[in-house]
Amino acid sequence: MRLLITGITGFVGGYLADYLLTQADYQLWGLTRGPGRLPPNLAGRVNELYADLDDPAALRRALELAQPELIFHLAGQPFVPESFRDPGATLQTNLLGTLHIIQALIALQLKPRLLLVGSYEEYGNIAPHDLPISEACPLRPTNPYGVSKAAQSLLAMQYHMSHGLDALCVRPFTHIGPGQSARFVTAAFARQIARIEHGLQPPLVQVGNLSAQRDFTDVRDIVRAYALLAQHGNAGQVYNVGSGQAVTVQSILDHFVAASTTTVEVQPNPELMRPIDMPLVLCDARRLRDATGWVPNLPLSQTLNDILNYWRDRVLHEEAGST
Repeated sequence: MRLLITGITGFVGGYLADYLLTQADYQLWGLTRGPGRLPPNLAGRVNELYADLDDPAALRRALELAQPELIFHLAGQPFVPESFRDPGATLQTNLLGTLHIIQALIALQLKPRLLLVGSYEEYGNIAPHDLPISEACPLRPTNPYGVSKAAQSLLAMQYHMSHGLDALCVRPFTHIGPGQSARFVTAAFARQIARIEHGLQPPLVQVGNLSAQRDFTDVRDIVRAYALLAQHGNAGQVYNVGSGQAVTVQSILDHFVAASTTTVEVQPNPELMRPIDMPLVLCDARRLRDATGWVPNLPLSQTLNDILNYWRDRVLHEEAGST
């Protein structure tokens, strides 16, 4: 089977590619912006294609070459604060980039299954009676990133109805794991603590809103859900992906502090606060479970330990490389 992953060099894309290659003898293609971007563990195992989501002609050439039977569309601008800084670019990449892929498939008369990765940020302003959040919850995004992903989902569903596009959408809730960018909260905490342990910064951890409650799932469980939905999900359907349990950001920080080999202090940073931040986000993933039997396997404590150890190793290697 011929598979294509857009965004294969990203945090989730790399995990998805590695997982898929352990499951079957797939012919896997990865869309990147240019050569030399694949991580070492995927080099020689993935066929690289080069195209930017903003370049319809390049996308068409890549799709024509790959002739995919299944596409996981992960590429995009994933960072909420960046979407406030540049909403136009976020919409351009996440919405119009998706449109360019769909239009290329139609023009080439290709009919792959298309799994589009959205976000719980599409739901946005959650009322208490909407909890836990099911796929029937109204879309009221509170940031440009959420708007871009909601529009992406609506676009895919429109093309499913009007053109028979074999598309389904997933809305993952907060997913974390080793290798995630330090722009995201768990990685940001772990990186700071690792740097403190190595004496590379003062013993102060910069934090934003610690009272927010979020539904955290290990990325390794998330990509397993994507693979199952690609096989068992229904076209024209949306599926939430999350653990169904919410914890405070404070509890995440507390775990890292307790696991640290040194003493740290917390320093609130107003620049890390979002203009609008939901107090509680909790996933209802019953539709996913009913379709696939998926449940998360990795406990949050293991994920957090893996993240901290990843950053300990990375900070150590970065310091060694700079000397």
